[in-house]
Amino acid sequence: MEEIQLYLEEAELLMKKAVDHTAAELVKIRAGKAMPNFLDGIVVSYYGAPTPLQQIASVTTPDARTLAIKPWERNLISEIEKAIINSDLGLNPQNNGEMIMLTIPPLTEERRKNLVKQVKNECENGKISIRTVRKDTNEGLRKLQKDGAPEDEVKRGEDIVQKYTDKYSSKIDDHFAKKEEEIMKV
Repeated sequence: MEEIQLYLEEAELLMKKAVDHTAAELVKIRAGKAMPNFLDGIVVSYYGAPTPLQQIASVTTPDARTLAIKPWERNLISEIEKAIINSDLGLNPQNNGEMIMLTIPPLTEERRKNLVKQVKNECENGKISIRTVRKDTNEGLRKLQKDGAPEDEVKRGEDIVQKYTDKYSSKIDDHFAKKEEEIMKV
């Protein structure tokens, strides 16, 4: 039935979005090495308008523990510094008049374990989203059955939704394993 197919397509799309969201959240959890996307959440006041840092400066990694931020306009250095200090990153910017340097401190063992817990929580939230999609989809399929859809078609749809659930939960597990390895590597 066409209605069942629509439910299944929407369920797969929502589950994929849950995995993508979880992956994006995991990128924000730093593993002790400098990565330009670490500054993705920084917004700078650019002539009074809140602007993402990447739109007003280039961010590079001269080495594994340093981020270099070179603004397109020199007069933005103080605004960028202010935005970094006001963020919850806990980094101290140093500027030389041309660019801003951020040194990423090495992680302690305790901090690494806390980061792994944070990663585990993000992954669990992703799995909860996937299970919620499964539950909502199955409820929709059962409603279709009450409205006259063939029982075997609905059962087949529920089986497909379970396969999607397993597939996308497994992808989140893979993201967890990679991030955990990245964090625990000294």
